[in-house]
Amino acid sequence: MSNTESWDRIAARTRSDPPNDVIRYGPDGPTENQLRLIGDVAGKRVLDLGSGPGPAAIVMAKQGAFAIAVDASAAQLERGQQIAAREKVRIEWHQGDLADLAFLRADSIDLAFSGFTISEVGDLGRLFRQVHRVLRPHAVFVFSYEHPMALCIGREAPSSPTSSPRPAVLESYFGEEPLVVERNGEPIVVYQRTIADVFAALRWAGFRVEVIVEPKPRRGEVPEMIVWRARKEGI
Repeated sequence: MSNTESWDRIAARTRSDPPNDVIRYGPDGPTENQLRLIGDVAGKRVLDLGSGPGPAAIVMAKQGAFAIAVDASAAQLERGQQIAAREKVRIEWHQGDLADLAFLRADSIDLAFSGFTISEVGDLGRLFRQVHRVLRPHAVFVFSYEHPMALCIGREAPSSPTSSPRPAVLESYFGEEPLVVERNGEPIVVYQRTIADVFAALRWAGFRVEVIVEPKPRRGEVPEMIVWRARKEGI
């Protein structure tokens, strides 16, 4: 089973365009207008990792950025090219592994962004090292993914129509084996990592963590996503 194949199938049967009016950090999650972690991108070279059809890259291009989108799914990128053409914005598209950034020079990117994708990356340390390499000194990396608690907690049926689903522990928070989750009706392999694991990987790669956000879900008692902003240190 390949995540790329799953995303290709999702792209093939998707007819509606994703919203591209504001950057969204994940399904039913907060927007950049609410969190304000990215800031002004006008005139900047920005990198969208795991772009899918490129809604975030398109938003930033509309705001005056030179956007570069990277995704493993050729079908998702093809959709993105069509949407960008309709929106009359220019995006540089690259198909490949998110950690394979050899096509980018060192110190050439002003901002790196990844929305709800890096949990699909097996070698997180390599990804962080590559992002650190291509970012300009003191530039930021903003990314979101499933909260690790959301991957180990299931939902029991609510006791009443107005109550929230009750959490039930299904997996260990410290689990090391990949999990299979469903997205848009397709199986996707994701990797469990504790918050401490991600923090350590960022520090080893040369980042300073500035912000961690755990957005409160609309319903339920367990955060569904986590958002980080880290700044490049060192050389």
